[in-house]
Amino acid sequence: MISAAEKASLGQWKRKLEMISDTEMPFSDETETQRRERLVRLEADTEAWFKYYFPKFTYARAAPFHLAATRRILVHPEWFEVRLWSRELAKSTRTMMEVLYLCLTGRKKYILLISNSLDNAVRLLEPYKLNLESNRRLISDYGEQENPGNWTMAEFTTFSGVAFRALGAGQSPRGTRNGETRPDVIIFDDLDTDEDCLNPDIVAKKWRWVEEAAIGTRSVSTPTLILFCGNRIARDCCVERAVKFADYADEVNIRDKNGVSSWAEKNSEDDIERVLAQKSYAAVQKEYFNNPVNEGAVFKTMAYKPACKMEDYRLLVCYTDPSYKDTNDYKATVLVGMWQGEFHVIRCFLQQTTSANMIDWHYMVMDMVGACSCHYYMESGFMQDVLIREINEAAKKRGRIIPLMGDTRKKKDKFTRIECLLEPLNRNGNLFLNEAYRNDPNMMRLAEQFTAFSPGSRAHDDGPDAVEGAVWILNQKAGRTMNEEIVCFTKTRGLERF
Repeated sequence: MISAAEKASLGQWKRKLEMISDTEMPFSDETETQRRERLVRLEADTEAWFKYYFPKFTYARAAPFHLAATRRILVHPEWFEVRLWSRELAKSTRTMMEVLYLCLTGRKKYILLISNSLDNAVRLLEPYKLNLESNRRLISDYGEQENPGNWTMAEFTTFSGVAFRALGAGQSPRGTRNGETRPDVIIFDDLDTDEDCLNPDIVAKKWRWVEEAAIGTRSVSTPTLILFCGNRIARDCCVERAVKFADYADEVNIRDKNGVSSWAEKNSEDDIERVLAQKSYAAVQKEYFNNPVNEGAVFKTMAYKPACKMEDYRLLVCYTDPSYKDTNDYKATVLVGMWQGEFHVIRCFLQQTTSANMIDWHYMVMDMVGACSCHYYMESGFMQDVLIREINEAAKKRGRIIPLMGDTRKKKDKFTRIECLLEPLNRNGNLFLNEAYRNDPNMMRLAEQFTAFSPGSRAHDDGPDAVEGAVWILNQKAGRTMNEEIVCFTKTRGLERF
């Protein structure tokens, strides 16, 4: 009698088998000559080949980065590539279709698939096995592949003589060969784990195994394809080390450098936004943007406290970092007050948005501040003519002036500035976020950017940068040493610098 777990596993296997075997039947009315001509056409066009044999995997049109990746491995029989592709970009699926193409067209003979454990490697090898034994179109054109005498979950050899083997990290691969053939395709898929990456000694040991044992199975004289598929889940991980040795490292995030979907045919902006909203900033950066975040490296946690009445603050500063350097950066506007040696982030706006919305934030701050005195600052280097015109137009429409001043100081390294000024304040209980906005998405995003802040990180830091600007100016104002450039609106000449 089989167990419940075995029943579940068997049911899952049957569902996968049905999905593969349910592939459309091959053309039944073709002559042999027509079949061969069709096969020649398909093999000359890999995308057409993928779509014909794997219709259920190719429902979304391939993105340009998919096409370029396939071209690289077809042009270079001897090749080492790292695919730093985000989740939901079909790393494993695309690789499977490419490898089966290489095997069935006679270009490769022995595939070694390696993952963090044998179980995971077997799971990743399973689609190869299922397609070879049940894909009707593949079987019709390339013949029966299942070889009963050499057909297990972890290792199998087709009738045409192509061998496949699953291997877990750390297992002994020595002597791996199929007759005289050594592996000529070595795939590393999800080799790193979060737990292993916490220990640099484990990472170093695993990488030695990769270099010496796993890659050591290849033949020196036979062109070999080595593919590393995974995400950069830590600063030091095997995927990151592989980048240093690869012929090509292909980093593709869920969104491109312009902030739009890298594979819009499959992942719409609404879908991406929905999924990313369900995860923390750190998880999103690691899994979807190849940007591992060392949470708490500088700011372990952020403190919250109710804000005072506006009139109780000694000084108020509204500081904006418009972040025009990169379309993926966040625009940040913060209202910070000084009270009895403490700095309170009273309000925060932190979004990837338009300049028009950023300008609106200032009017919202002005409404909050009311009749109380507040200094409004922005980095002077960002106050270009286009932005000045927008601010000018907003002032005309609203009949109110944003009395912006330019922060003209020569700023040092951003990490050093933020760490040196804000970390001691936070650690000593002098920096607080407004309790009233603890669950506001903007304030939550600011707290996440603070805890993600670390040396060398590519995590967004526009919010902490704006807070640093506000606190620095508050300190200068308190000491009356600020040398400022004033930018204001006049009826006769519009927005001007003084």
